[in-house]
Amino acid sequence: MAFTIKDVEHVAQLARLELNEAEKQVFAEQLNSILEYVERLNELPINGIEPLAHILPVYNVFRADEIQPGPPREEILANAPLVEDGQYKVPKIM
Repeated sequence: MAFTIKDVEHVAQLARLELNEAEKQVFAEQLNSILEYVERLNELPINGIEPLAHILPVYNVFRADEIQPGPPREEILANAPLVEDGQYKVPKIM
């Protein structure tokens, strides 16, 4: 299948592009060279090759989710400017 000037005009109309005759000829040649390259790729022997979702092996890089004790409450509240009844005390907004 080769791209003709009529095909380029149709695609240009769909894309709302205005092309002059020289541009139409250039695009037809470029699209035909792309199609030729794809045809060359179709000739490659790919039997037995599994398709890849990613070029590199993908694996989980997260650490195991293990429960660990947190710091003691007194240590956490030591940095608070105001503490009341073992909780942060903040100014009333309203």
